Amino acid sequence: MKRAKDVAAVERLPAADAEYIEPMLCAPAKAVPDGPEWLFEVKLDGFRILAAKPAGGEVTLWSRRGNSLNRKFFYIAEALSFLPEGTLLDGELVALDAHGKPEFSLLQSFRSAAEHVYYYAFDVVRLRGRDVSGLPLTARKKLLAELVEGKSERIRLSEFVEGDAAAMLRHLRKEKLEGIVAKQRESVYEAGMRSGAWVKHRLNQGQEFVVGGYVPGGNGFQSLVIGFYRGKELLYVHRLVAGFVPAAKREIFAKLKGLEVVACPFVNLPQEGKSRWGGEGLNAEKMKACVWLRPEIVVQVEFVEWTSETHLRHAKFVGLREDKAAKDVVRES
Repeated sequence: MKRAKDVAAVERLPAADAEYIEPMLCAPAKAVPDGPEWLFEVKLDGFRILAAKPAGGEVTLWSRRGNSLNRKFFYIAEALSFLPEGTLLDGELVALDAHGKPEFSLLQSFRSAAEHVYYYAFDVVRLRGRDVSGLPLTARKKLLAELVEGKSERIRLSEFVEGDAAAMLRHLRKEKLEGIVAKQRESVYEAGMRSGAWVKHRLNQGQEFVVGGYVPGGNGFQSLVIGFYRGKELLYVHRLVAGFVPAAKREIFAKLKGLEVVACPFVNLPQEGKSRWGGEGLNAEKMKACVWLRPEIVVQVEFVEWTSETHLRHAKFVGLREDKAAKDVVRES
């Protein structure tokens, strides 16, 4: 009887087809909020994906930027074929390593690692042609579980816990996972918004950076010149050398072709004088070796820490972020 009431309640909601929308965003947080009004999820290290099955259509996997990823991850689209028409899910495409932990770099070699890739659904925005975005998060979570559970091994629910944020943080640190997402239990789905109803807190040191240039070398480049946006200004932070294998270099270099520009896009270059940490500064002489680019390519980077000069220590390349717009890349807390 309860199930019939839930279905009837959804059918009274406004009609809306499953089309691409801008996903709701998490605000970075220095500390995790606590209290009964919050629930908590593991911050998964993968690609943000909207999965849509419109009326009379097939499933489309939309990246955060609105690009179709069906060609790359066709097997995930096929696994979601059970979705009823007019349904739109929000979730994360994740590759798991041999220990069952998310490993972003595995997503770069999707053909050889296809058996390790899963879609973790954490929200439903449209359901059977109805707009459920205005329902409380807890209600949407219930609808999502009824929709997804047991349908496909490839498709999983992003589990959540309620209550003790500190206990979850201790567990995540022990397991060396990326971070935590806290969401207000009664929050509605605010497409394209970063309202603060959802917040994220990183446990590791890593984030996305924008490529604004490179130093030529083997397999196309020796290093990438990277930075982040502060308002409309692109700030230089590092020349990225570590973490590249030859295949990754070739793939990245192919994407850099055609982006060349004459002027340096970083507002804080050149940086004269010796860096405290051994040469991360990029002075006028070293800049002569650089090829400058339109800042469109985004890469994922891990590092030990930020320096007082807003540079990175011991940074390494992890992967390309084709799901994130360069203008959205800022320094995270």
